[in-house]
Amino acid sequence: MTTAKVAVATEPTLVKGLSLLDSVMLLVGGVIGSGIFLTAGQIATNLRRPDMFILVWVVGGIISLLACFAVAELGGMFPQAGGQYVFLREAYGELPGFLYGWMMFAVVQTGTIAALAVGFAQYFGAVIPAMGSTNPLFAFNLGSYVFALTPQKLVSVTAIALLTFANVVGLRRGSVLVNVATWLKFAAMAALIVLGLIFGKGDWSHFKSAASASSAMAAPPSGLNLLVAFGVALISVLFAFDGWVYVTWVAGEMKDAARNVPRALIIGLAVVAVVYVAMNVIYLYALPLPTIISSDAVVQAAASSMFSPRVGNWLAIMVAVSCFGAMSSAILCTARIFFAMAQDGIFFERMARVHPRWRTPAFSLVAQGIWSAVLALIGLYDQLLTYAIFMMIVSYLATVGALFVLRRKLPDHPRPYRCTGYPIVPALYILLASIWTINTLWQRPKESFGGLLIVLAGVPGYIYWSRQKRKAIS
Repeated sequence: MTTAKVAVATEPTLVKGLSLLDSVMLLVGGVIGSGIFLTAGQIATNLRRPDMFILVWVVGGIISLLACFAVAELGGMFPQAGGQYVFLREAYGELPGFLYGWMMFAVVQTGTIAALAVGFAQYFGAVIPAMGSTNPLFAFNLGSYVFALTPQKLVSVTAIALLTFANVVGLRRGSVLVNVATWLKFAAMAALIVLGLIFGKGDWSHFKSAASASSAMAAPPSGLNLLVAFGVALISVLFAFDGWVYVTWVAGEMKDAARNVPRALIIGLAVVAVVYVAMNVIYLYALPLPTIISSDAVVQAAASSMFSPRVGNWLAIMVAVSCFGAMSSAILCTARIFFAMAQDGIFFERMARVHPRWRTPAFSLVAQGIWSAVLALIGLYDQLLTYAIFMMIVSYLATVGALFVLRRKLPDHPRPYRCTGYPIVPALYILLASIWTINTLWQRPKESFGGLLIVLAGVPGYIYWSRQKRKAIS
């Protein structure tokens, strides 16, 4: 089924201005944000074993790559703006596609942009303390909720506004920002890894299980408890890997998209997996596991241990640049989902308009920026994202399942790339993701059902826009 587009009173179209390298940089820049710098302590707390601490990142990369092969085929089939939204719509119908897009707008991507903006402000504040201050400039009560405007929040909102503007005034400007930030991020992480292994004061004994034995740390889990703990740790790992699907959202603006979407997905995710495993190896080389568990800023602690506290402080700049680049990538890519939904007549009509001068989905970008700024100001994005993580993985499960549906539904549709290892590879992902889903439902029922409620809250909106669409057609 191909959903008919609702006519939009505008002539301009999006520009196909993204090369394969631009697309890979968008993916890598979007995935590598703050997660790799903030999750190590939580993962180590769950597993409490050096070997499992590294293995969980390897497994997370493999699981993500299994899904990536399936999505690469879908991206080649439907090289248009919206990506995952389009795949779900074509496989299951308009409502599932809408609910995915609703989740992205209400919580997931706008919340991610807000979180990255706040992360940028926090680490930027390590260099210029006044900018990262959480002291209220003014505050007032709204019932039990206290709103406080701080310098950190002002920096966050300013960053969102500047990057939104940069993406409104041209696709090329937005992609250049992503490319520059991503190359800077690569250079800083490569320097930490290479110089740390050559000159750093680390110790390979940290990788031995015996090194984790400490009276300050509980005994590591074993047997079934280890499997459960591994599944819980995978929540953070898969969240850190999330964002590789960004490339499919901007397929409508990629050169030779049918060929380059699959290439960008596979190359980009492979690069991210290597970087993530290498970063965690350097963490463990620099610090024993109990120190990683007790550290809130592992990258700085690792650099301080291998080199000096001064180097550790300067690494705050690397994290700030990483958050900035990931935020830029998220802002550029995400707006294309809402653009595609509006083109289908099931979202705000103005989001389907392309700016006549800059050839970008300007209103979609601005609306996304406003809601992201609101979430950053009120500070509820963390709680909302916690609830949404479960549904994000469920959406990947449904997307990989769409490959089987569309192989049967559209057998003759052009497929420039066919999923490697089909049907075993996508079926293996579905099996592993299903086990993870059941484990998460069991271990985190509040968050899991909270995510489901957020998604279902979009149903009234779908009913409204569907009726408006039918009226317009009739």
